[in-house]
Amino acid sequence: MLKAPELLLPAGSLAKMRAAYDFGADAVYAGQPRYSLRARNNEFRLEQLAQGIAEAHQRGKKFFVTSNLIAHNDKVRTYLRDIEPVIALKPDALIMADPGLILQVREKWPEVDIHLSVQANTTNWATVKFWQRLGVRRIILSRELSLDEIAGIRQECPDMELEVFVHGALCIAYSGRCLLSGYFNRRDPNQGTCTNACRWDYKTHAGTEANDSGEVQPVQLMRDFDFRKEQEEADASFAACGGAPRHPLADQVYLLEESQRPGELMPVMEDEHGTYIMNSKDLRAVEQVEKLAKIGVDSLKIEGRTKSQYYVSRTAQVYRRAIDDAVAGKPFNPELLLELEGLASRGYTSGFLERRPSQDYQNYITGHSVGERSQFVAEVIGQRADGWTEVETKNRFAVGDRLEIIHPAGNRIVTLSAMHNQEGQPIEVAQGNPLRVFLPLEGPTEGALIARML
Repeated sequence: MLKAPELLLPAGSLAKMRAAYDFGADAVYAGQPRYSLRARNNEFRLEQLAQGIAEAHQRGKKFFVTSNLIAHNDKVRTYLRDIEPVIALKPDALIMADPGLILQVREKWPEVDIHLSVQANTTNWATVKFWQRLGVRRIILSRELSLDEIAGIRQECPDMELEVFVHGALCIAYSGRCLLSGYFNRRDPNQGTCTNACRWDYKTHAGTEANDSGEVQPVQLMRDFDFRKEQEEADASFAACGGAPRHPLADQVYLLEESQRPGELMPVMEDEHGTYIMNSKDLRAVEQVEKLAKIGVDSLKIEGRTKSQYYVSRTAQVYRRAIDDAVAGKPFNPELLLELEGLASRGYTSGFLERRPSQDYQNYITGHSVGERSQFVAEVIGQRADGWTEVETKNRFAVGDRLEIIHPAGNRIVTLSAMHNQEGQPIEVAQGNPLRVFLPLEGPTEGALIARML
């Protein structure tokens, strides 16, 4: 029988941790702000870590503490002091990347399980064996690996736990080792303060090497540059004369201008594969769950410690079903793809798991998330004895809308027939967050989230 891989969800807060467990996660990961790559939007101080670990173990679940920054001297100096009370809480593992910090933990607490972060860029079986000799329990493989490469690592390293990312934001840098944010505004992504510079709205300027030093100078503004159109025209030209297609920008130099930094023109070099200072689509590999399970991957990981409770609940529920179906020998259910379309995303790609053309990875149109199927509109607060359910609104919805009730026991779609405000007066529209209203919802609603079908 196929072994079910662990389903590992992000916990940006205690509420999101509970939602992850409620909707099917086996484990969650959270980190101290100073030593993880989520220094912002992170509520997990020592007190919250203690509560989270205790609740996880009461449920029979696992809780991993992320401690995966690339440390500079000042953080090496304080690390053992700050991690000691965390280790005393008995998390199920530390997720780490820095070899020096790993060495220190192994020397002082040899009994503590260490999972090697994706930040360590493990892309081959020899590197897995290297870390295995140093006592690392699990390797979180680089996102740049294909299914065949993962299978090759499993074959060469049969007794090492392997973890693979299957959903969430992708970084344009190698396994997240990006310098853009630090370059622009001194917010170092590798210290947990990334400003997502790859998502910003850039405009393209033509440039040329104008002097003996090779410095790039602007030629003209190109505000409506169409990469796809240029590619198609170039391919057609080369095909007409029997030549091999070549990227239209391969022999040109361009300058980028970000919308909030007018006049700051930055050189970007193009080759036949395009430019990489662009916006990646989000990873979605739910259709690859069965293949990853058959390979023998031990844990499937979802990215998103800064995402909403709705995101955590929906992804946990969908990937739980995908894992359970794979173990039961059922064919892949395409309905799962539709359910993920309800999440805000930058478009989806299977990343490097399957080799595809470069335009499949990049979203050249928008840098923000867009929901295509549904929108998160409310969270259930409680249910009264008369059957009316109190909810806190997150986005606008109205009487007559089709709502999806997302619940750990199963989802259902209803048409909203009525709505009351807190004074008991009927209303037609709930105008966004934060507002508490009452809805006539039948069936289980405790812990449910509500989405409006678009």
